[in-house]
Formats: sequence, structure tokens, C-alpha cells
Amino acid sequence: MNDQADQPRMDRSTTRAHFNARLSRYLSLLRRKWWVLVLGVLVGAGIQGVRLWSSAPAFASVGKMIVSIKLNIAEGSVYTEELSNFLGTQAALMQSGVVLNRAHARVALQKPEVRWQPVGLKVTVSPKTTIFVLQATGGDPEYTRAFLQACMEEYIALKKEMRTQTSDTTVAGLTEEVIRLEKDLRNADAELLEFQSTNTLLLSQEQGNSAGNYLAALNLRLATRKSEYDLLQMLTVDQNLDLQQAPSAAVLPANGATDTSPPAGGDRTDTDYLRAKQQLLLLQAEQEELGRYLRTNHPKMIAMNEEIVRREQLLKIFRLQSAEQLESKKASLAVEIQNIEKDMKQWDVKALEIQAKVAEYQRLKGNSQRIQALYDRLLATMQTLDLNKGISPESVTIMESASQAFPDQSGVWKQVTVGSLVGVGLSVLLLLLINRLDDRMISIAELKEMFDEEVLGQIPRVTSRGPKREVALVGPEDERHDFVEAYRNLRSSLLYMAEAGARPKILLVTSSVPNEGKSLTSANLSITMASTGSRVLLVDADLRKGALHTRFGVAPRPGLTEVLGQGLNWEEAVQATKFPNLSLLPRGTFAPNAGELLISNATKEFLRDAAAKYDYVILDTVPVMAADDVTSLAPHVGGVIFVIRAEFTSAHVARAALYSLYQRQVRVLGVAFNSARPSFEDYYYYRYKGYYYTEYPVAGASPKAETEQTGKA
Repeated sequence: MNDQADQPRMDRSTTRAHFNARLSRYLSLLRRKWWVLVLGVLVGAGIQGVRLWSSAPAFASVGKMIVSIKLNIAEGSVYTEELSNFLGTQAALMQSGVVLNRAHARVALQKPEVRWQPVGLKVTVSPKTTIFVLQATGGDPEYTRAFLQACMEEYIALKKEMRTQTSDTTVAGLTEEVIRLEKDLRNADAELLEFQSTNTLLLSQEQGNSAGNYLAALNLRLATRKSEYDLLQMLTVDQNLDLQQAPSAAVLPANGATDTSPPAGGDRTDTDYLRAKQQLLLLQAEQEELGRYLRTNHPKMIAMNEEIVRREQLLKIFRLQSAEQLESKKASLAVEIQNIEKDMKQWDVKALEIQAKVAEYQRLKGNSQRIQALYDRLLATMQTLDLNKGISPESVTIMESASQAFPDQSGVWKQVTVGSLVGVGLSVLLLLLINRLDDRMISIAELKEMFDEEVLGQIPRVTSRGPKREVALVGPEDERHDFVEAYRNLRSSLLYMAEAGARPKILLVTSSVPNEGKSLTSANLSITMASTGSRVLLVDADLRKGALHTRFGVAPRPGLTEVLGQGLNWEEAVQATKFPNLSLLPRGTFAPNAGELLISNATKEFLRDAAAKYDYVILDTVPVMAADDVTSLAPHVGGVIFVIRAEFTSAHVARAALYSLYQRQVRVLGVAFNSARPSFEDYYYYRYKGYYYTEYPVAGASPKAETEQTGKA
């Protein structure tokens, strides 16, 4: 569950890191190549300036027109143009090809001595008004002014022509529609008259009402008979006889209506059955009374039993008659229900026919009324259109005639600005192309994307000081706190590496090409490791251009060249430094055959003896791509620290150097990212650098006092 929950968080973190890496790269590119943008602006603006200077001067003339919209439209007329788009429509019409061509033709007729020239026309609308500002721009001032005046006059003429043409076309179209509607109206009236001649509408409506009332009565009667039939279906013979004994009982049909008709068989038989049943009950009661005093074979008891039997036989006869009457009643009701249903079907057909005739009449009447209304409306519209044919929905007036043409300078800055923007755009494209071709790593995020090796640490970029512009070595009271902490972090990465096996004692520091900071890294790493109490020997293994003796202020010879080439005891060449626990073996005399010296047996013996005497031996060598010294020496050491300089080292060159090391089975411990910009987001020491400069909250408290307080806490 935790892994699944952490996955989206990890994805977001990866995406953010990738974005930060891209952003840092672009910012670094802009910081290094900002002059490209400036140059693009200057070139673009310069090209536009030259084009404007070499082109012929332009003259502009300005005029104004006002369009007043009339909204007093007569009832029945239609104004087709939308008011919300009215201003834009008129501006487009003023700049249309029809108006421009007519304007050129008018100028040619009015001023044949002026030669035709291309003129540009721009139309704008003053805010919150219907005033149109027209500006013509051309090479000849006289022609430009005449052209603008002609444009305004031709626009007014074109509006009049369009209004007249539109009115004539509309009248013609409405006339054709009126003729067609008149024909349709005659046909509709003829159909209505023909229908009325074959069908009496009043009789059809009365028949429809009668049929509806009769169907309602039949429906009520059918429901009553079905309820009575269902009741008889559920009754037994005894229940039927009991029901017949109550002549006042009413039968309730299913629809809730009360049927007051007499019950089935309500005649004399019912009365005789009731009397016989009462007599039987009296005889049975009398028999029971006599049975208390008389025996069963007593003549009275025998006569009583015979009478009871006779009465029971009579009741059976009554029941048989009642059953026959019940079946007869059911059959009668079934026949009556069938007849009612048959009548209802016949009357349903008649009612539907009557309703269809009425609906057809209403349709014909409605169609005739609709055509009549449309016909009347079109006639009224035609009359209104004829009256308002000469009335324009708007009035167009030349508010200000074309002014005297003046030199147009309004487009100069605009064109220069456009040229500058084009130059900036081309510069940005050039920078993107440079960034595409440049594979130098800018931040640690890009380093992790391009290389699989472990990043042991990132060292910030610091300002070079001194006459030689060299970065000073770290010291015990060094105020470059983030710089010192970076090397401490590199030291911790080496001391607490999570790899199996013994901790390497002989370390080699190298890079792919010169000037990547490997010598400074090896020197400061040796100082920080010696500050923990470990005995450290720093060896300048660059036998050609090694300069560690200059940084530590010791003599350059004797050194490693004499040890390997002349058999000098290496302990005699080792020199102490001003840093406790740190010794330096300088390079010695310049050795043109450094490659042969480093692969000799003397090199192996020296490394074995030095590792036995010192806790750590750190070798500063030549770059991998500069000479073959590193690839010959690296297999004899415990591990290699590969230095990559931010914004300097090419990724494909660094890969080639690492590949050369891996070919010789070299153990690369990781990468040290040197000269990283602290301003980048993925440089963490930069975020918390204020920790070193925090003011003490207690007045007069010293750093030592606070350290003691922190220690006690």
C-alpha cells in the first residue's frame, strides 16, 4: 500500500526535477549567450532602418465620416443588418475592392495629369461613436489626398446603389411570393367549400356528440353487467338463495354504481323456499322438544320424522330450481354483454369517422386562415416598402474632408519594432539550436539523467582570487562555508560508501579533458580527509604539467619522476604541508615518457608501500583524453573519482573517457560535479547558506558561547 501511494509522489518529483533541469539549462544558456539576443535586436532593427531609409517617403491624408443609424423603422419592415456588427461591416465596405477601384477611377477622371500610384487605406472607428477615421498612405501627396476624398464619396454612392438595388430586389421577390400565396389561398378555399358541400358540419358535430353520449351509456351498462356476471360466477346455490331472500339488497358493480334491479329469481319460488326452510326449522325444534319425552318409535315421533324428510326433499327441489335459475341468469348476462360490446364497436367506428371529418374540416380551415394571414402580411410589407423605398436606415455624412497630405512617420517605429521582434525570434531559434547541439551538463539533475554513475558530491562555483586568478585551497577558518561543506560531503560519500568490500585506500582523481578542476578537487579532498585525523599522501601524478607544488608552496623536485625513473626513495621526496596529517609528493622533473614510468614495477611498489604507511593515498593525474597515463595507472588503485565540470564538460566526451576506464576494468567510485552554480534549485547548500550567517539572538553572545550551549543542549 505504501509503495502504491508513494508512486505518484515519486512521479511528480521526477517530473519536477526534469522541469527544473530544463529551466536551469535555459537560464544558464541565456546567462552565457545574452549577447545573441541583443545582437538579434540590433540586427533586426538595423535592417528595418536601412529598408525605411532606402525606400521612398510616404505621405498620409486623414478624413472623417459619420454614420447616423435611424431606428424609426415602420411596423412590418425588416432591418436585416445586425447592429452589433454594423460598424465592422461599414469599415470593411469602405476598404473593399469596389470602393478602392472606383476611387482610383474617379481620381483619374478628375485629375488626369496625376499619375496612378498605389495607396493604402486604413479605417478605424472612434471609441463609443459612429465616427470613422480614414487614413490614406501613398507616395504622392496630391494623389493620396484626392484618392482619400474619392474613397469617401464612392462609399456614399455605393451605399445608395446597394439600398436601391436591395429594395428593387426585395419588391420583386415579395411580388412573386404574393402571387404564389394568392394561388394557394384560392386552392385552400376551394378545398374547404368542396368539403362543406359533401359534409354538413353542424350535423356531424351533433352526431359526434350523440355518439359520444351513447358510447358513455353503453360503457356504463357494460360495466354494470360485467360486475353482475362476475358476482353470479362467484355465488353458490345456497348463497344465491340467501341473496334472493333479501329483496332490498342492491348489487354493487365493479365501477361503484349501484344496480337497483331485483335479484335473480326474486319471484314466488323464493317465498316458498323461505317458508319451507322456516317450517323445517320449526319441525326440527319441535322434534327436539318431543324427543325429551317420547321415544323414537312413538307414532308422533315417526310422523314428525316423516314430515321433516318431506320438508328436506322440498328444499332440495328449491335448490335445484335455484341452480337452474342461476345458470339461466348467467347465460342471459353473457349474451347481453356480447351485444353491448358489439354495439360499442360499431359506435366506436362511427365516432372515429365523425371525428376524422371534423379534424379534416379544422385542418382545411386552419390552412386557409394561415395562408390568408401570410398573404395580408406580405401585402402590408410591400406597401410599407414602397413608401420607405427612398428612406435609408442610416445617414452617411463626410464629417471632415481629406486633409493635406503630410509625411507619414507613424509606421517607422512600428516597423523598427517588428524588425526587432523578428531579430529576437531568430535569436531565440539560434539559441535553441545551440542548446540542442550543446551536450554540456548544466545542473546535477542533467548529470543524473545522462550518467548512471553515482554522484559523490557537487562543488559550487567560487570566485577566483589572487594575481593568478586561482581558487584558494580550503582552510580551517575558511569563510566559503558552502564550498567547504561540499568537500566534506564528498569526503563523507567516500568514507561511508554503501558498497561491499574493503574501503579503498588508494584513490585516483581524474577528468576527461583539462581545466575541469581535478587538481583542485584532489587537493581540497586531501585536506578535508586529513582534517579527520587520517594520514593522507597527495601524489601529483601529472608528470607533464602537474602544479600541486605551486598550490601548497613547496619545491617541485625531487618528486614522483625521480622516484619512478631514478630509483629515489619515495619517502625522501615526500614533503610536509601546512595542513596537519597531509603530505605531498610533487611531480618532480618534467617527464616526456610518463606513460612508461607509470606502468613500471616501481609504480606498483611505490603504491604498495605508500598504502601501508598512509591511511589514504590520493593521486592527481592527467585527463583521460589527454594522455594514456590514467588508463595505465588506474587499474592499480582502489577506485577512481571522475570530475565533471558544470557548463564545460561535454557529455559524449565524458562518456568516452569513462568507457576507456571501464575497458581496463577500473573501479569508478562515482562522479564529482564541479563548479555548479549555487543559484540553481538542485544545489541544496545554497538554500540554507543563511544558516552560517545567522545573528546571535542574545546580545554579547559569542560563537563559542553558543557552541557550548548547543553542546549542553
